[in-house]
Amino acid sequence: MVLIRLTMLIFIAIILAGRTCVLVVAGGGMPATFVFGDSLVDAGNNNYLVSLSKANYPPNGIDFDGHQPTGRYTNGRTIVDILGQEMSGGFVPPYLAPETAGDVLLKGVNYASGGGGILNQTGSIFGGRINLDAQIDNYANNRHELIKRHGELEAVTLLRGALFSVTMGSNDFINNYLTPIFGVPERAVTPPEVFVDALISKYREQLIRLYLLDARKIVVANVGPIGCIPYLRDTTPTVGTACAEFPNQLARNFNRKLRGLVDELSANLTGSRFLYADVYRVFSDIIANYKSHGFEVADSACCYVSGRFGGLLPCGPTSQYCADRSKYVFWDPYHPSDAANALIARRIIDGEPADIFPINVRQLITS
Repeated sequence: MVLIRLTMLIFIAIILAGRTCVLVVAGGGMPATFVFGDSLVDAGNNNYLVSLSKANYPPNGIDFDGHQPTGRYTNGRTIVDILGQEMSGGFVPPYLAPETAGDVLLKGVNYASGGGGILNQTGSIFGGRINLDAQIDNYANNRHELIKRHGELEAVTLLRGALFSVTMGSNDFINNYLTPIFGVPERAVTPPEVFVDALISKYREQLIRLYLLDARKIVVANVGPIGCIPYLRDTTPTVGTACAEFPNQLARNFNRKLRGLVDELSANLTGSRFLYADVYRVFSDIIANYKSHGFEVADSACCYVSGRFGGLLPCGPTSQYCADRSKYVFWDPYHPSDAANALIARRIIDGEPADIFPINVRQLITS
């Protein structure tokens, strides 16, 4: 009788061990990946929204697999696409895609949305978009589904070993603070320091909420040099051929406080591993030294309609576009090209502490 019970216990343990193994290796050798962010990393969620912010039409995606638009705001892959290819050979599916359900969740999910921001009012000019609070709500729904399907122990084990990335903040400046959405721009009534402090305060709550929902390995990307995008170059004509300094100053102020927030959370949230990805530094280097990185144009959009730098209208079916996209840093008025995204991704995956601190993504997922 004792032998039978022991045999049954061993059998059950093998089954449970097998199920746990399936959850851990479902990403093909890489942990499950959960992506939060804006149009820089959206994999197609806005395709399913009633929104003015969409990229599911040509020539977007001209250099992606199949040469068709997917809802990515670039000619090819986003930074997180390239990270997924490099580390596991695949892409993380968008949350709103009907097929993103069941065991597909074991690989991870992309919750990012074009126009989304840290603040809930950000991007209201576009109508439909999924801001960070709602993205975390969607993740919480998927977490509940994983627990329901696989049990709490196994689901939590998967999530605490997963890679989380958050790319937020650009829209809070470009499509909120700097934009007169309802007549009077936010900057006219709110000092920059007050606005940045409000962003950081809200972001703190959101990152802590992710931690409380079992996120442990979290890559937080800072805001890039937004004053250098073709849109802000064209809408700030007084700067001539230079980047617009005020938006870049906003980004630097935000990034300085974000670095402090990441250090604070790493020190105070038990078991957490927060990484600070200095996209501002990496992208500024690409723009300043574009020729040494293999580019020919660093100030203008490859896909353009109007404006000195092609920054006045979004990329769309009536746009002209450059023949060799690999020679342009920017794809459209706002977003990097596939080639620029590849350089940024490599320095996040394998970069030195000056690019990503305290360790890089490869070190994080293998530690």
